[in-house]
Amino acid sequence: MTAAVELREDFSADRVRAAAKASFDAGQCRRLLAIAAILDGGSRSEAAKIGGVGLQTVRDWVLRFNAEGPAALIDRKAPGKSPKLGAAEQAALVEIVEAGPIPAVHGVVRWRLKDLVQWVWEEFGVTMDETTMGRLLERLGFRHISARPRHHAQDPRLMEAFKKTSPSAWKRLRPSSQRARL
Repeated sequence: MTAAVELREDFSADRVRAAAKASFDAGQCRRLLAIAAILDGGSRSEAAKIGGVGLQTVRDWVLRFNAEGPAALIDRKAPGKSPKLGAAEQAALVEIVEAGPIPAVHGVVRWRLKDLVQWVWEEFGVTMDETTMGRLLERLGFRHISARPRHHAQDPRLMEAFKKTSPSAWKRLRPSSQRARL
């Protein structure tokens, strides 16, 4: 059995309880009350019961409390997974997206997510899913823009001639049987 880690001496049990009372974080309050029980002379097992955890967790709390004080016992956000592309790679991706593809070099006339995933693999050797690439591009400030489909045989001059100019002209062109239903 190892020796217990000593608590710092500059905090009293009353001061730790006051910090727990002032806290808005329920987890921090629970941890501080367990620390206060130890400062009052209670055992680590009693502190574990107060905190609703095991002895190893109480030891971790004591280490954090000794290092940084009561603020160290606030719930922290997990760091999460590190990004697949670093800052330099992201800057290169931004450059190539803004410049657009060169059909003779890249073999495409517009960037699709799968094309960018392939480019990242060829340039940096990083495997990436298309969904991840989409999220990364959105985080970098790009939006998905799709051109409105247009038939290849459309003639803009003929389309202009068939446009409706006003609702009154539209009503005059309809048969009287349909006008009555309006």
